[in-house]
Amino acid sequence: MNDTGQQVDLVDGEIVVGIAGAALMAALTGVLAYLALPYPWSPEPITLQILGIFLVGVFLGAKWGGLSMVLYLVAGGVGAPVFAHGQAGIGHLFGSSAGYLFSFPIAVVVIGLLAYGHTGMGDPSSLSHSRLIGSLVAGAAIIYALGIVGLMVVLELSLVEALIGGAVVFFPGEAAKIAAAVAIAQSGHVVDWPPQGIGQ
Repeated sequence: MNDTGQQVDLVDGEIVVGIAGAALMAALTGVLAYLALPYPWSPEPITLQILGIFLVGVFLGAKWGGLSMVLYLVAGGVGAPVFAHGQAGIGHLFGSSAGYLFSFPIAVVVIGLLAYGHTGMGDPSSLSHSRLIGSLVAGAAIIYALGIVGLMVVLELSLVEALIGGAVVFFPGEAAKIAAAVAIAQSGHVVDWPPQGIGQ
């Protein structure tokens, strides 16, 4: 009876932490997306949005991170100013950035699965540098692959134009974001994460 009660408490605790974390990280991604600058070599701006995506995958894992990104897209679609430059509206989900936006839930799920090998939350400070970096690079590859497809479909760019303007020109910045995500995840400043008994 006690074991059953403890299991129920852990499940309830994971749901509470997961939902709260998903909402909080969706909001954080929106704040980071607001910090955007036009980029003369690309139709898309430079933002810190993808740093948020990396942190969502690392801290929330596949299941809750995926939920967080679905919340993010829904919030932006219904009018919350969470997309780049604080923009909002369902039109952005069908615009030139659609490929990037719809890649976010997929990228986060892949980051979580590759980092921890399961769908739940884990301790980012316990990951090896190679595993953590590998999971982030895989997530970035998904974001840019779908972003390129979106640019080709919506703006009718050629593959080369979309590859250069939608991905290659951002690579130095993405390397810096990966380094920042690794530093944050393994800095030890986020204590007791995930909360005791929550992670698998």
